[in-house]
Order: sequence, then structure tokens, then C-alpha cells
Amino acid sequence: MITKDMRIVEVLQIKPESAQVFGRYGMGCIHCLLAHQETVEEAAAAHGVDLDEMLALLNA
Repeated sequence: MITKDMRIVEVLQIKPESAQVFGRYGMGCIHCLLAHQETVEEAAAAHGVDLDEMLALLNA
């Protein structure tokens, strides 16, 4: 299960197809340094994305 506290890089390792979800929200820099430092929650906040909605898609 993907949680808000996971780093983006962890999500991508567990579920590579999650890159499509991040891309849907304009998070194109999923392989940059921020992906190694930023949590799903932090990324959602930075991009003005509804966290619960994004988590639902990541876990679908």
C-alpha cells in the first residue's frame, strides 16, 4: 500500500506504473533529486493536488 509518508522514489520502485499518476498531476521530475527526498504528501502539497485523490489512484 502506498502511503503519504513514502518518498516518491520508493513508490516508483514498488509500483513503476505510478509514474503515470505522478505525470497526470504535472510531476514530470520523478527521476530528479526531489524524487529521492520528497514524500507523496509533500509533492501533493507543492503541486496543489488533493492528497487523498492521488493516493487512491496510486493504490488502484
